[in-house]
Amino acid sequence: MLRRHFFLASAILVLILMLVAGAYKLTVGKKQGPGGPPGAAAAQGPGGGRPGGGGRGGMGGPADVAVAVVQSRLFTDTIDVIGVAKGRQSVTLTAAATQLVERVRFSPGQSVGRGAVLVELKATEQDAALAQAQAGLVQAQRAYDRYKALGQQGFASKAMIDQYEASYLSAKANVAAAQARQGDRLIRAPFAGVVGLSDITPGSLINPGSAIVTLDDTSAIRVDFQVPDRYIASVRQGQAVTARVDAYPGEQVTGRIALLDTRIDENTRALTARAEFPNPDRRLKPGMMMRVAVSQGTRQGLSAPESAVSVQGDNAFVYVLTKQGDKTVAEQRPVVTGVRQGGFVELKDGVAAGDRIVGDGLNKIQPNQAVKPVGAGRPQGVGGAARRPAP
Repeated sequence: MLRRHFFLASAILVLILMLVAGAYKLTVGKKQGPGGPPGAAAAQGPGGGRPGGGGRGGMGGPADVAVAVVQSRLFTDTIDVIGVAKGRQSVTLTAAATQLVERVRFSPGQSVGRGAVLVELKATEQDAALAQAQAGLVQAQRAYDRYKALGQQGFASKAMIDQYEASYLSAKANVAAAQARQGDRLIRAPFAGVVGLSDITPGSLINPGSAIVTLDDTSAIRVDFQVPDRYIASVRQGQAVTARVDAYPGEQVTGRIALLDTRIDENTRALTARAEFPNPDRRLKPGMMMRVAVSQGTRQGLSAPESAVSVQGDNAFVYVLTKQGDKTVAEQRPVVTGVRQGGFVELKDGVAAGDRIVGDGLNKIQPNQAVKPVGAGRPQGVGGAARRPAP
C-alpha cells in the first residue's frame, strides 16, 4: 500500500516540474523576441543580412560586374547557306569488262597524272586477238596494193580493186577494235588527281561497274548551294564568298562564285550556285559540310558582346549601368536585336551609343540591384565577354 502511494506521489511531482519548465521557456522567449537574443535583429539590418545591406556582393557590398560599352560596329549582311564540298573533278573508276587483276600500279593517297595506268587486267586473249587482226591487216593491204597496181596497168577491173580495198579497210577496223578491247584492260586516270583507298589486289576478279578506286582533283574545292530567288539580285558570277568548316573551328576560307545555273528550281524556288575555293594545302576534303556566306553589303550598327545580351523567349534585354545617388545599379532594359557576327549582337533599339552595360554574368544579378563596375569598359574582343583585370 505504501509503495503504491509512493509511485503516485513521484508521478505527480514529475508532472509539476514539467509544467514549471514549460512556463519558464515561454516567458523567456517573449522577452527576447523572435529571431534570438535581444538586439540580434537590430544587428542584422534589413533583409536579414549583415550590416551594410546588399546581401549579394562580397562581405555584403554591391556585386562586382564586368563592363561593356555599346558602340557602333560594321556589320555585313550575308546569305548563309550550307553545301557539301566536292573536288574540282571526282570520279569512281570502274572496269568495262569482267577480268582478273594482273597488276596494281598505284598506292592509296598517291598523286597521279592524267593518263597514268592505275590497274592492269589480264589481257592474254585480247593480245592474241590483236595479233590476229594485225596479221589480217597485213594480208589485206598486200592484196589491195597488188590489185591496185594491176588496175593501173589495165589487168584488173575497177570492181575487183574496190572489193580488195573494202577488205583492207575492214581489216584495218578489226585492228582498231582489237586495240580498243585491249585498252579496256588498262584502267587509266582520266585527269590528274589523288587516288583514294582501295582493297583491289592482283588476282581480284573485277566485274563491269565494280568500284576500283576513287580519284579526286582537290587542288580546288567546289560547293554547290541553293540561293532563294528573292536574293538573286545579290548574287553574281565571280563574286567573293567565304565559308567555314566544322572540322576547323574559327577558320575561314575565301573563294568565288564560279557558275550560276540557268534555271530556278520550280519546287524550291531557288537557284543553284557553284562556288570554288582554292585548296593548295589539301586540307579541305570532298564530302565536308561547308557553311557558305554570300555578302550582300555592309552597314554600321550599335553592338554589344553576345554575353551581355540575355534572351528569354521572344524578348531580349541588357543591364544598363545607371547612377542612383552614390550607388550604381543595373537597370534591366529590353532591346531589339539584329544579326550576330564575330561574337557581337546588333542592337537596333533600346540603348544608345556609349551606354555602359553589364558585360557578362547576367544570371547573377537582379533588376535594379546595386553593383560595382570593374574593368575599363573598353570594346570587347571576339566572343564579347568582358574580362576582369588580373589580380
